[in-house]
Amino acid sequence: MTGEPAVFLSASVPQEGRLGSEDFDPFLIKEAVSALIEVVLGRYLLVWGGQPAITPMIWEAARRYDVSYPDVVTLYQSAIFKDRYPEENTKFGNFIETPATPDNQDASLERMRISMLSEHNYKAAVFIGGMEGIRDEYSLFAKLNPDAILLPIPSPGGYARTLYEQTEGLPPELNRAVDYTYWLYKLLDVDLATTRRASLK
Repeated sequence: MTGEPAVFLSASVPQEGRLGSEDFDPFLIKEAVSALIEVVLGRYLLVWGGQPAITPMIWEAARRYDVSYPDVVTLYQSAIFKDRYPEENTKFGNFIETPATPDNQDASLERMRISMLSEHNYKAAVFIGGMEGIRDEYSLFAKLNPDAILLPIPSPGGYARTLYEQTEGLPPELNRAVDYTYWLYKLLDVDLATTRRASLK
């Protein structure tokens, strides 16, 4: 496990017919992801799995900041998706590929998640949108990181709304909030004065 404090992002845009697809707003999912980048990038190590709809959102938000991406993010991918990696993977200059279990996507994902969620010193996990994957990552993260903050963002919808309802101690005002930057600074306890490290300037 690395000693650097990290924040884990679990997010996806729900697909029709999947868990969490009954009620979600893709615009608000993107806004919440962008807000997380604003709050965390360069202040904590940001870790996520390479969900193909989310990595481009992260890149779009992250490229506004003058940081050395390999030093401030770690992106995980399972080799079982090797032919479907988002092109934005290579723009971050740093991702970890976990071995595939041949012909078994579920086992390959579990292998990646165990590595991803056990190899860092996590301060928190943030959950946005999502389907079955964020349900599974929430449970595994909580098991492996019992002292870390669990922060599902409910208003973009997806399965994160259900996770919000299941998570104790979160403020009721968060339920409909769309001022994501404010709430992420507050609930992740990030000092506004904290400078982003690894600046290229």
